[in-house]
Amino acid sequence: MTRLSAEFVRKAGTWDDAFDRVVLSYDDRFLRRKMIKTEAGESVLVDLAQTTSLEHGDALELADKRLIEVVAAEEPLLEVTGDLVTMAWHIGNRHTPCQIETNRLLIQRDKVIGHMLQHLGATLRDVSEPFRPEGGAYGHGRTHAHEHGHTAHEH
Repeated sequence: MTRLSAEFVRKAGTWDDAFDRVVLSYDDRFLRRKMIKTEAGESVLVDLAQTTSLEHGDALELADKRLIEVVAAEEPLLEVTGDLVTMAWHIGNRHTPCQIETNRLLIQRDKVIGHMLQHLGATLRDVSEPFRPEGGAYGHGRTHAHEHGHTAHEH
């Protein structure tokens, strides 16, 4: 059996006609070299030139030019409502990935951050849905900085 490998990423909106899909959590979408399994059960070695943050809707390009769609997995999140401007400032100040929507913010479940936000007046609700946070400063996406941030993510 031939081992499938992907060395290139096609950004969302620049491709169509994927032959398979891979569903990955936010943390699993930050990778350089890793074995993944597609929905059809194919094992694929992702071997990118540099560590990359895959976004929902991107595609991995195989050596034979076929594409595998990247789908954001549902995962346990905290929905934050209240004074969103204040809450977003405090979340950003702690370098915590955050999905910003009109009426709510979404962050990964983190008891320390959650407690701080409640203390500031936020209403929190546990949800399970795909996590698609904003890119980092200057639109470059995330870096390893979140791994060395001010809080320990609980997994």
